[in-house]
Amino acid sequence: MGNADGIGVLREHSKSGMAAARCIAAAMLFHFMDKKRESTDWGAYMNEQILVVDDEKEIADLLEVYLTNDGYQVHKFYNGADALSWMEENEPALAVLDVMLPDTDGFQICRKIREKFFFPIIMLTAKVEDGDKIMGLTIGADDYITKPFNPLEVVARVKTQLRRYTRYNSTAAKQEERCHAYDIRGLLINKDHHKCSLFGKDIQLTPIEFSILWYLCEHQGCVVSSEELFEAVWGEQYFNSNNTVMAHIGRLREKMKEPAKNPKFIKTVWGVGYTIEK
Repeated sequence: MGNADGIGVLREHSKSGMAAARCIAAAMLFHFMDKKRESTDWGAYMNEQILVVDDEKEIADLLEVYLTNDGYQVHKFYNGADALSWMEENEPALAVLDVMLPDTDGFQICRKIREKFFFPIIMLTAKVEDGDKIMGLTIGADDYITKPFNPLEVVARVKTQLRRYTRYNSTAAKQEERCHAYDIRGLLINKDHHKCSLFGKDIQLTPIEFSILWYLCEHQGCVVSSEELFEAVWGEQYFNSNNTVMAHIGRLREKMKEPAKNPKFIKTVWGVGYTIEK
């Protein structure tokens, strides 16, 4: 029996304690049997703290198994209140949040996190509607995974988000020979200090929002396609059905208090992409 059979256990999980125990035990067995990775991949982000919030105990426990086996320190909670309380004194490297929780929802936790932190957030949900995905991305989430899922995919996405976040934060230290600040008609963005203001008022941007706006400023006067933006900011291949860029552009315009029909800064060139005009 291969690893795929072990993953199938998750998809058919039951609420009963016995089934949950079998689910976790089986997944651990198959994962450990198949897990023979190169040492460079294994230790890339070892000891990073990952926050997992999901009221389905068997899913939270299973994610803990896989993430711990990859060298991460997992802090697991089954409700939003305990997770928020923990974050009052701790800052994880990344959070995995379930949308549906008994005391609140993942969207509210995401909003609370974005008031203070910029680390990556991955949302989990049993819903498949695009509206929920757009909502999560708009309020500051970096990725979205629909249940049922392959736990190995979650681990892969955790690594991708941490790699992107780490690469972004280390870029300024390299001090490339090019402009590090732009002032465009009252929009001031400074890469060295990671600050952005509009007409003298600070705008709080997530790392991804900052990267999108910076890329558009770098290419001022040019039309940048969604594909180019996605691959430049996320460092991954773009798919036609991906509306991630659109959601983040909408959030940027909202923070800049741009009118939806006639924005002054980030303009849409229908069928082509986005531009900041000279």
